[in-house]
Amino acid sequence: MDQNQHLNKTAEAQSSEKKKTRCCNAFKMFLAALSFSHIARTLNTSIMKSSITQIERRFGISSSLAGLIDGGFDIGNCLVILFASYFGSKLHRPKIIGIGSFLTGIGSIFMALPHFFMGYYRYSKETNINSSENSTSTLFTCLINQTLSLNRTSSEIVGKGCGKEPGSHMWIYVFVGNVICGIGETPIMPLGFSYIDDFAKEGHSSFYVGILKGMGAIGPIIGFTIGSVFAKMYVDIGYVDLSTIRITPKDSRWVGAWWLGFLVSGLLSIISSIPFFFLPQNPNKPQKGRQDLVFVHVLKTNEERNQTPNLPNRGKNVTENVTGFIQSLKSILVNPRYILLILSILLHLSSLFGNFNYILKYEEQQYGRTASQGNLLLGLTTIPCMAMGMYVGGYVIKKFQLTLSGIAKFSFFSATISFFFQLSHFALMCENKSVAGLTVSYDGNNPGASHLEVPLSYCNSECNCDESQWEPVCGNNGITYQSPCLAGCKSSSGNKNPIVFYDCPCVEVPGLRSRNYSASLGECPRSDACARKFYIYIIMQALIYFFFGLGGPSNIILTVRLVQPELKSLAVGFHAMLLRSVGGLLAPIYFGALIDRTCMKWSSDSCGRQGSCRIYNSTLFGWFYYSLTVGLIFLALVLQIILIYAIKKKYQEKETSFSENGRRVIHEANL
Repeated sequence: MDQNQHLNKTAEAQSSEKKKTRCCNAFKMFLAALSFSHIARTLNTSIMKSSITQIERRFGISSSLAGLIDGGFDIGNCLVILFASYFGSKLHRPKIIGIGSFLTGIGSIFMALPHFFMGYYRYSKETNINSSENSTSTLFTCLINQTLSLNRTSSEIVGKGCGKEPGSHMWIYVFVGNVICGIGETPIMPLGFSYIDDFAKEGHSSFYVGILKGMGAIGPIIGFTIGSVFAKMYVDIGYVDLSTIRITPKDSRWVGAWWLGFLVSGLLSIISSIPFFFLPQNPNKPQKGRQDLVFVHVLKTNEERNQTPNLPNRGKNVTENVTGFIQSLKSILVNPRYILLILSILLHLSSLFGNFNYILKYEEQQYGRTASQGNLLLGLTTIPCMAMGMYVGGYVIKKFQLTLSGIAKFSFFSATISFFFQLSHFALMCENKSVAGLTVSYDGNNPGASHLEVPLSYCNSECNCDESQWEPVCGNNGITYQSPCLAGCKSSSGNKNPIVFYDCPCVEVPGLRSRNYSASLGECPRSDACARKFYIYIIMQALIYFFFGLGGPSNIILTVRLVQPELKSLAVGFHAMLLRSVGGLLAPIYFGALIDRTCMKWSSDSCGRQGSCRIYNSTLFGWFYYSLTVGLIFLALVLQIILIYAIKKKYQEKETSFSENGRRVIHEANL
């Protein structure tokens, strides 16, 4: 008898051990699959960020419109996030996440389609890739008392059918594809975080969130690195003879192979969706044997045959779900601590979204860096530092077992340090570029009062130049001219690289007696002093993103802990919806609109319609860009201070209530 009992206990212990092992394995598989999906998701997002400048130039649009395209992701997210978060938690969460990952892949591939529908990229109004017009014979040189056939007015071009400009509205495909990506991405993180919080061992969820956030940073590292490689490739690579392309990646008209990144990220997202369809809904409920499943299925089938459908009850269930959703939403909206947290995160992330969206454009205009160089630096320095910060943040919370008040203080500390490093950018700005006709006079002797009112000079007034043309050349006096014609150049070296223009009277070099002044094709490089500032700027960026990442796990933990346990998924979903709609969607638009106001030279298509900006007032750009960034962060810090006091007050009330109840019980016992 004792032996049988011992055998039964041993069997039960083995069975319990197997269940624990199976549960652990299922949860680990989910964590691994979610990490891969998160990497693919962040890869797709980083590809968009790394390509936004290329997209802006390829489709000839303003920064604000490019911001709207980037915000398409957030529009798709906002359309379904609340419903996905609330109803998704009641369904098979792994499968819902798998469907979302698959949709993200489809949307990413859809964004690359315009490249295959559009004609060849024309970086100049007169460029014709299929001909030999890319030689220097088409570059505008000074022809005194002659009218260049290429210098036609907009009205003359319109008369030749400019309305047939190819691909003028193809950017809509990119926008729609980004909306699809946003819809697909919706359930991945809210349901993933709630799944981890439900089934992770007690005290381990913050550590897993930190790991997940850190793993997600691998996507941007890969994304910006391959974005750097693709940015060096000409957009029509494989279709045109690259020897005929006279612009380089340093030219403000250069467009890289932006579409390749979307194809890569789309395929990875589709692959990442596969494991979720084979994971259990609840790792604590192991799958039964095949025979048991068949037996249960037969019993349920027989029961359903003997029952009549109760349609009124089904309708009642739907009504109850909708009512429950509204009540749950109301519960989190009347939670003052949750609202304070969401608003502070919203302001902080709005500054991040707007800043990060145009960081490559800022580095290009402020420090003269190419998109390829900017992408590589982001991928190898800034993003790894943010990932490291997330790992450290999750570890600190777990190691010291921080309370809610402690987590809020830790988040405030990291945001404050990041804020002070942001202020350093105002001291790291370079002087404005010297561009004849925009920031200085054409003879280079006087600064321009306004880039709209700089008159022609004696050296180019008789050259019949097209002032709307942008074919920059660098004079040997260190000043950039908008075209060889506006520099007064009368001859060139032909197709020989590097292309040099001669007899340029506007390019006067002090102390040089010779009248044979020259200019080379392309903008003048930045000074050595500006280059040194750029290296300090990179260090500041790394520190800023480290401390920003440090507070990431804190914000996630606060989001799910400041509400009732059953409302965690909805709280994360509402948090994400608000961030997407106000931060992710609006921030790039108003940042872009502000940046557009600093443009000094707009491109135009063959019809004379305004396209993308060729050159900005870099000083004004920097002040607008970082003033808005630090202003939003400052407001976020004020709200975080209020939140800390609100959390401390709540806990003090609980402790006071507990103390009073304890005394009352002791008093009654003594009586």
